[in-house]
Amino acid sequence: MSDATIAVLIEQRDGAVARPSLEALTLARTLGTPVAVWLGEDPSADAVAQLAEFGAAEVRVAGIGAESRYPAKAAAGIAAATTDAKLLLFVSTFVNKEIVTRLAAKSGAGVVVDAAGVEFVDGTGEDSAVEAFQTVFAATWNVRTRIPGTGVVNGPGAIVGLRPNTTAASAAEAPGEAILVHLVVELPATRETITAVEPVVQAEGVPLAEAPVVVSGGRGTGGDYALVTEFAELLGGAVGASRDATDEGWIGHEHMVGQTGTTVTPALYVACGISGAVHHRGGMQASGTVVAINMDPDAPIFEICDFGVVGSLFDVLPQAIAAVKAHRGE
Repeated sequence: MSDATIAVLIEQRDGAVARPSLEALTLARTLGTPVAVWLGEDPSADAVAQLAEFGAAEVRVAGIGAESRYPAKAAAGIAAATTDAKLLLFVSTFVNKEIVTRLAAKSGAGVVVDAAGVEFVDGTGEDSAVEAFQTVFAATWNVRTRIPGTGVVNGPGAIVGLRPNTTAASAAEAPGEAILVHLVVELPATRETITAVEPVVQAEGVPLAEAPVVVSGGRGTGGDYALVTEFAELLGGAVGASRDATDEGWIGHEHMVGQTGTTVTPALYVACGISGAVHHRGGMQASGTVVAINMDPDAPIFEICDFGVVGSLFDVLPQAIAAVKAHRGE
């Protein structure tokens, strides 16, 4: 491990720290000294304490308020907080990708998104290179992307976006007290104007992209998601769906897993009544363990699953639910 400063852009959920940011802090501790970058209003005392628990030496607050909704201005806030950082880690969301692209265009930093991990190579000093690990082409290839070392010259030379569930979040062995640092940010003049704000429809419960367990239903559900939902809730996971199911209107598009939907990387993915078309596989193939339930023994999903059951989900899921409850003594 080096003594480099590793900045982590904190993802927030109604003022609370989102779990993927705790995963990013856990990874940052293996690389150097983590500092948390917080955009918007001051974090709560509980949020600061949690960031310290997971290793943040500082919580750098770019208090730009509602201006953080504008990508160019959010990028300016991050730039002010990362002048001494060798590497910036962020949760790989659509919004964050837009923001860090603006930052990289100004600073010349190299950017990698949707990474599963990162490490320093060619030494641990300021001029060491950064390598990120990714799965690409619908999770059929593993690649390493290198950003050459440039030292620290007024900002990170490398910016890496991490997929949720790629690092197990764990508290630091000897956490300190995170120092709260308020920054003065010079916001650029931009032509961006927000004329209206409409909340994005979110599925209830655990966000799909962040869920450690995803139970998805496809055409085989016939539109009945009761068992899929019950099993997902029992396992503390989220409900997913195939494109066919969302196109039929059986479930909202916010549940769609696939190349044009949400890409998920849970520890456990259960595909119920899903054939496993390329579009769907591209959004879930990097999952830790894949379980498939399908009545067609020749369904493509069986080519990539770790455990397959040939049968009706309406027969299999009640048995699985009963077995889990019995194991738990419920």
